Amino acid sequence: MIEEGLLSLCMIVKNEEKWLPRCLESVKGVVDEIIIVDTGSTDRTKEIAQEFGAAVHDFEWNDSFADARNYGLEQAKGEWILWLDADEEVDAEGREHLRDVLSQQECFFGRIKVVNYYGTFPVSYDRSHIMNQYRLFRNDPQLRFAGAIHEQLDIEALDLPRNSVFMLPVTLHHYGYLEETVEEKGKKERNLRLLEKALEAENHDPWLDYHYASELYRSEKLAEAFERVNVSIASFLKSRRKPPSLFYKLKYSILMALGSYEGGWPGIELAIKLYPDYVDLHFYKGVILMSMQKFTEAIETFEYCLTLDEDHPSYLTMVGTGSFLTWYYIGSCYELMENLPKAEQAYRKSLELSDTMEQAREALQNLGVAGSAPEN
Repeated sequence: MIEEGLLSLCMIVKNEEKWLPRCLESVKGVVDEIIIVDTGSTDRTKEIAQEFGAAVHDFEWNDSFADARNYGLEQAKGEWILWLDADEEVDAEGREHLRDVLSQQECFFGRIKVVNYYGTFPVSYDRSHIMNQYRLFRNDPQLRFAGAIHEQLDIEALDLPRNSVFMLPVTLHHYGYLEETVEEKGKKERNLRLLEKALEAENHDPWLDYHYASELYRSEKLAEAFERVNVSIASFLKSRRKPPSLFYKLKYSILMALGSYEGGWPGIELAIKLYPDYVDLHFYKGVILMSMQKFTEAIETFEYCLTLDEDHPSYLTMVGTGSFLTWYYIGSCYELMENLPKAEQAYRKSLELSDTMEQAREALQNLGVAGSAPEN
């Protein structure tokens, strides 16, 4: 029975003793109940969950993340659901605002900012992708997860008003795609196996092709990844639907990794027409123009990136594409044009915005000047 005024945390876990304490500590005193669905832990995961007062439910793993999550939803009593993964942590600043959804009468979803870190420890905001995601929703039997892997809330069947989403001033840190975490959990192999199984179905959702391409990309199988992401885009176009912005971000990320810059021209212009305010696409365009030695056009494109919002509510964006990374590429263009004073100025601006920007520091050293940002 659903109880008004309660917030339930729902999670699925397996062998998460390393991460779970940090995750649960981050919402301690904010959520009213904790529902943990365990899919076969052999470490101290279940004991740790119980120490935090969680109700732990065993679930026999059936290769479906959606089924496991939905089983947890069935146990929840709260009027609102917060869903997290064990390798995530709610930022201490503003975490109490998670409860703001309880006072919302018209809204159906709560959206928060998710910072997805990449690279290695220690983590840095400058090495992350950011995106606003639906992480809270009303506890409604009609609302369930779909998809064996990379599961998503199935909202298409619900007739919801435009104002059904409430943005909360809350930040969630996600550590699941740091290199160490991916290797520890064997995510690449597991995800590829589950996706290959799901792709066997006829008329499968093109999102599966996208997710498969993402995993191939992370596994450095770049040619296969590029082929598959194009399949996902073509599937949307064939059904007269606009391909999601994520598909184009992945496509041009793969081309950049392949070093096939000219292969992205002029197709990147078509993607930008669909998503004209997506800073990452403009950034890729600048890199492509630079590789084609069109330095003036590249600089103009990069300067336009600086006017766009890195923290856009609708897109997955790489931190730096509208700031320090862009300044570094502006400096590279000027250096290739042999305008060294402007190159130095741009590299220094890059370091001013991010003291972790080692490429800019090295570029300044190569110019024979001090590799540091200007003093305030």
